[in-house]
Amino acid sequence: MAENGRAHQTVIKKYANRRLYHTGTSTYVTLEDLATMVQNGEDFIVYDARSGDDITRSVLTQIIFEQENKAGEDNLLPVAFLRQLIRFYGDSMRTMVPSFLEFSMANFAKDQDGLREKMAQSFGPSAFQQALQEQVRANMTFFGDAMKMFTGGFGPPAPPSNTTPAAAPVPAASGGASDLDELKKQMAEMQARLESLARK
Repeated sequence: MAENGRAHQTVIKKYANRRLYHTGTSTYVTLEDLATMVQNGEDFIVYDARSGDDITRSVLTQIIFEQENKAGEDNLLPVAFLRQLIRFYGDSMRTMVPSFLEFSMANFAKDQDGLREKMAQSFGPSAFQQALQEQVRANMTFFGDAMKMFTGGFGPPAPPSNTTPAAAPVPAASGGASDLDELKKQMAEMQARLESLARK
């Protein structure tokens, strides 16, 4: 069995001409095809065909770039969130960001299933889609605001239009609290806010 469960992953090979080859179906695929695979829950790993390097991260980043360009006014990632994310590349807290984002998105995805079911029962298809988009935007704005906690930006978050403001962020810890205790406190607060958003 391969490490990290990779035995169950579809292998995609990227060639020098930038073409992507799906080894499972023996066909060439596009970034759009890979985006559909992700949305359908199909796991894959991308290798550079020449060097054998794992380039999954860069390909997924390309997919996000393509999706954002195509989204028009329905962009998923707020500009403030992107700016804050870029700032973390040179920040001392950089190593903590991946775990924080994984934790946040995993909890949001878990809550999203229940939210989707409730909204589908309460609204028609068009109203459901609109409400779901507003919920996604509200949560992504929250992620951007919550990330500021790591750099001491504890100012009040600006709620997106047509949404109810979330609970106020946790105040800065006193000098006596350890970094680990402060991180746990922030994570608990973020979880509570996620759950609050999912219930609205």
